[in-house]
Amino acid sequence: MLDRIGLGLAALGRPAYINLGREDALPRERTVEAMRLACWEVLDAAHARGVRWVDAARSYGRSEEFLAGWLADRAITDVTVSSKWGYAYVADWRPDAEVHEVKEHSLARFTAQWAQTQALLGNQVGYYQVHSLTPDSPLFTDEPLLEALAALAESGVRVGFSTSGPAQAATVERALELGIFTVVQSTWNVLEPSVGPALRQAHEAGAQVLLKETVANGRLIANPPARIAELAQRHGVGPDAIAIAAALAQPWADTVLSGAASTQQLDDNLRALDVDMEDLSDLAEPAEQYWATRSRLIWN
Repeated sequence: MLDRIGLGLAALGRPAYINLGREDALPRERTVEAMRLACWEVLDAAHARGVRWVDAARSYGRSEEFLAGWLADRAITDVTVSSKWGYAYVADWRPDAEVHEVKEHSLARFTAQWAQTQALLGNQVGYYQVHSLTPDSPLFTDEPLLEALAALAESGVRVGFSTSGPAQAATVERALELGIFTVVQSTWNVLEPSVGPALRQAHEAGAQVLLKETVANGRLIANPPARIAELAQRHGVGPDAIAIAAALAQPWADTVLSGAASTQQLDDNLRALDVDMEDLSDLAEPAEQYWATRSRLIWN
């Protein structure tokens, strides 16, 4: 199942993020160079262990820059690269910034960010996604933008979208009706599995399904439910491995992303491959409650 695990760079491309448990995994001084080296170290470890999918985004600070530098320096050619557009990183590398990213689903934003992504990664990007699409996005009625996305898809890049928020399922269903998208990346974990049925339908329709935030931004590690803690103890792994194993157990999930911020976290995540999973559906929270809790997580 290792070919179903990818590495997401949300926690490695910028000095601040909302993942719990990230603080001690990163360099004490989060300079650009220190974070670059930390990112490369995790990329090296992931590649050595057989991970062949890396997911970035324009808003993940310098994630695309770090990834491009690593690919060139190591002469890596066997990694699938996906990235996302729609949010701009505006924190200027300040962990204490009041605003870290600004969302805009417009033709101008897509055109500018696709050019920026290409300038860094060239034709190595196989998948390009709208970042955090929601049912109220202006994208759905922006014909010039939809035409530009369709043209990108026709060029050979697989075009998709990621989702966030309690209406993920509605977003997936509405977006796939457009006939443009063949990649779906959604938040799915044992606390917030509500998008599952929509993702199953997407998979059955031929879309590539990626799962993100499978450890609930670290909530399932920092304060795991008793069931997860007990399973972790029984299998001799950490709670993160149980959470990721639960995601891998979904037959419609093509790629499950690890958000590891260190090689140790990566190793702990990959222990998911040693776990025989059991049903944890009783741990689900109401979607609105889950997303309200997530919105209160602090960037640090």
